[in-house]
Amino acid sequence: MRLGAHESIAGGLEMAFEPAMEDGCECLQIFSKNANQWSARPLEPADVSAFRSRKDVTGIRPVAVHDSYLINLAQPDDRKWRQALNAFADEVARANALGCEYLIFHPGAHLGTGVERGLARIAEALNEALDGKEGAIALLETTAGQGTVLGYEFDQLSAIIDRVDGKERIGVCYDTCHTFTAGLDIRTPEAYAGTFESFDSAIGLERLRAFHLNDSARPFASRKDRHAQIGDGKIGLEAFRMLVNDARFSDIPGYLETPPLENGDRGYRRNIDLLRSLRLK
Repeated sequence: MRLGAHESIAGGLEMAFEPAMEDGCECLQIFSKNANQWSARPLEPADVSAFRSRKDVTGIRPVAVHDSYLINLAQPDDRKWRQALNAFADEVARANALGCEYLIFHPGAHLGTGVERGLARIAEALNEALDGKEGAIALLETTAGQGTVLGYEFDQLSAIIDRVDGKERIGVCYDTCHTFTAGLDIRTPEAYAGTFESFDSAIGLERLRAFHLNDSARPFASRKDRHAQIGDGKIGLEAFRMLVNDARFSDIPGYLETPPLENGDRGYRRNIDLLRSLRLK
């Protein structure tokens, strides 16, 4: 598994490669703009050129963009759904311009209108935003299932994918914390095997294109999303040992999103070194 992290774009998009190299990243995830704002300054040709140049020079890849936290593609209100769709389409365009391989996004929350309506709404948005066969692959992120958030069951992700026309542009990012607190266990060899068999049966392992590597501060099946440092949470090291040694995932990126330590450091270097130490020699 290629190991990396979500790094800051402070000072310019291309600057994300500097902490990535310091942290020993082999792959990289970024925001392409402020994740808590709807709009952003358009990418200038110089921004794109500088980013693509650093990507080529460092050899850090694949690079994933994570979309804005404001976007809810399951939004039932038509005006707000169109706002979310336009923002998501802009995220797609930005990821494509930067030459990023993936765009990772949370499926959305149905806000009381029901699971089926929410899933259909998400697929409708994807069919409009992913117009064409070329560009970054959009990765549905597994969720913890808080409130009315969708994507906490593999069958829900499968139902979205089944409705998307351009299936070559769609995949899944498996978040270890989210799936654990959604009730999908990987702590023992038996549980690990069963969970990925379920994934393969519902979605197909060929659509698993990235991992978010996070331990969980909340207990199993709690439906709460709170990340922890690798090995310090409720999942534990053995699950991550199985992941980093699983030959099926040897070319798949694993992006850390661990929370800050007391000194403000995200602990990425420590976590990457720890995960590398779990690899069988």
